[in-house]
Amino acid sequence: MAQAVESDVETGDLKREWLRSGKSRRNISLLLVAPLFIYVLVTFMLPIGLVLYRSVENSELAQALPLTATELSQWRPATPGDLPPDTVFATFSRELADAERHDVAELARRLNYEISGLRTIVMSTARKIRSIKTEPADEDARQMLIEIDPHWNEPTYWHAMKRAAPHYTPYYLLAALDLRHADDGTIVRAPEDQRTFVDILLRTLRISAIVTLVALLLGFPYANLMATSGKRFALFLMIAVMLPFWTSLLARTSAWIVMLQKEGLINTFLGYVGLIDRPLELIFNTTGLYIVMVHMMLPFMVLPIFATMKGIPPHFMRASASLGAHPMRGFLHVYLPMTLPGVGAGALLTFIVTAGYYITPSLVASARDQMIGYFIAFFIDKTINWGMASALGIMLLVCVAAIYMIAARTVGVRQLAGLR
Repeated sequence: MAQAVESDVETGDLKREWLRSGKSRRNISLLLVAPLFIYVLVTFMLPIGLVLYRSVENSELAQALPLTATELSQWRPATPGDLPPDTVFATFSRELADAERHDVAELARRLNYEISGLRTIVMSTARKIRSIKTEPADEDARQMLIEIDPHWNEPTYWHAMKRAAPHYTPYYLLAALDLRHADDGTIVRAPEDQRTFVDILLRTLRISAIVTLVALLLGFPYANLMATSGKRFALFLMIAVMLPFWTSLLARTSAWIVMLQKEGLINTFLGYVGLIDRPLELIFNTTGLYIVMVHMMLPFMVLPIFATMKGIPPHFMRASASLGAHPMRGFLHVYLPMTLPGVGAGALLTFIVTAGYYITPSLVASARDQMIGYFIAFFIDKTINWGMASALGIMLLVCVAAIYMIAARTVGVRQLAGLR
């Protein structure tokens, strides 16, 4: 009996020691991956969070005219044709006269997104109000503003200011989907001449899909040739496919412009051999975009497929042939299914990278072929509209994430990662 008790005690000590050592190993593992986790958090998760915040941030009116923003938020018009009460007019005129010029400029820029031309109205009204020496009574503020600019007697402009009053707004996200808020608060489609962003997104996805398909058709036999060739020829093919990674993206794009232009190498050669009578339009159009983009994306397709093919034992095809299978049947039923992890990884990587490209399409494509990256850069660099740029970025991110999830459920995450 005593021996049994002693055995149980020893077993319990061993179990505790094993648990203690396992906990120590887990802590060491966490410490080892902590730098990577922090790096991903700072360089990936934090920027995405900031982009999401900027797509809904709406502080211009609240910062420039805080009391006006509060009163407009509390204003509940009975009909879309109602004007705000006199107190709103009075508060607006007082705060607009005392507001910092920089804050007024930011407010005017924000309101101009709601109604084109409202920026000019706000800036002009602010200048004229500051020139008035005496402060009007509350009941006279309405008439004063209407005399300064008759637009202040139109409910549409006050409804636009009411939509801009909250600290957070769905305006940019709705605009990225060609939607907007009507004066009665409902969500409606934007006017037909202002519906652009959904078409741009669909164009981006279409271009990415076509580039991915063409890269797959070219990259699969190229990767197979690399996997089945001798070492020297395979090395030559590897250098050829890796060469684009060793040169600047701008240099590669500029070289293609030189080659594809009317007096370029390709048109000159085709004319020399008599295949064409006049130069072909190969650049600054859809054709040039696809040619250059496929060349840029080909390594992203070839390398994952090649890595998968190198891991396929060559005797599998010989075994299928020895069993009487036709080479085409052996390829379709034995070899091709085993390359699908590489195909899935390469296609997804190519699609995602293509969808986010900016420099190459902006240089070689026409105006009607620009992808969404061009417009994100436009809103950041030209109009300083971070909210719209962030909303377009979020829209692209959601589409890419949805495509990834569909591919993961269809093919599998491990297969997309190139794992068995």
